[in-house]
Amino acid sequence: MNIENAVALVTGGNRGIGLGFVTELLKAGAKKVYIGCRSLSEGEAIATENPKQLVAVALDVTRPETIENAAMNCTDVSLLVNNAGAFINERLIGAKDMSAMRTEMEVNYFGVVAMCRAFAPVLKRNGGGAIVNVLSAGGIVAVPGMGGYSPSKFASRAASTCIRAELAGQGTTVSALIVGSVDTRMASHIKREKSTPEAIARAGIAAARNGVDEMDTDPHAMEVRAALARDPKALEHAMAAQVRT
Repeated sequence: MNIENAVALVTGGNRGIGLGFVTELLKAGAKKVYIGCRSLSEGEAIATENPKQLVAVALDVTRPETIENAAMNCTDVSLLVNNAGAFINERLIGAKDMSAMRTEMEVNYFGVVAMCRAFAPVLKRNGGGAIVNVLSAGGIVAVPGMGGYSPSKFASRAASTCIRAELAGQGTTVSALIVGSVDTRMASHIKREKSTPEAIARAGIAAARNGVDEMDTDPHAMEVRAALARDPKALEHAMAAQVRT
C-alpha cells in the first residue's frame, strides 16, 4: 500500500514500539495517525506536538466497547497497526494461578483478532489497505521462560495467516512482524543489544508498503530464525535450560 497520505491507527501508540510507529508513519508521509491508548490523557499529550495530524483515541483492546467506538469514529483508517501487548513474565505451571496467561492471551491474541474484526469493514471501504500485527520471536520459538506471552504470540501468528486468507478478497494485506530485542519498558529485563522502537516501526512500514506476509524486524529476530532453521531441537533445549537456571 501507499503510506503517503494514508490514515493509520496504532494500538498502544503512546509508548515503545507503538510510539515509534506514530513517529515513523508521519516521517513516511502518513496524512493522519490515531494514537490508540488506554490512557487518553497520555495520547492527547503526544497529539499536542502535531494536532493537525495526530489524534488520540481511548482504546483498550480487552474492552469491546472501546474497540467498537474506535471503529465508529475512525472511519478513514487505511492502515491498522496492532501493537498493544502484555508481558507479565510468569510461568505456565509455576504461576500461582492462570490470571497472567489469561491476560496475555486476552491482549496479545483476542485483542488483535477483535481489532481486525472491527476494522476489516473500515479498511474495505477505504480500498483495502493493510494490517500490521506486531508479534515476537517468541511467536516462532517456544520460550518457556516467557510463560503465557510466547503461546499468545504463536496464536497471533496463526491468526495473522487466517485473517490474511479471509481478507485477501477485499484487497487487505496482513503483515506479521517477528520482533526480537527492542529497547522498551517491556524488554527492560533483557540484557543484550537492543534495536530501537523506530527501527522496528520502519521495518513494519516497509512490510505494509510491500505487502510482506511476515518480516523479521531486527538482528535478534533474524538470529532466532536462523537458529531455528539450523537445529530446532538444540534451540528448544537452550530455551529449556534458561528455565532450569
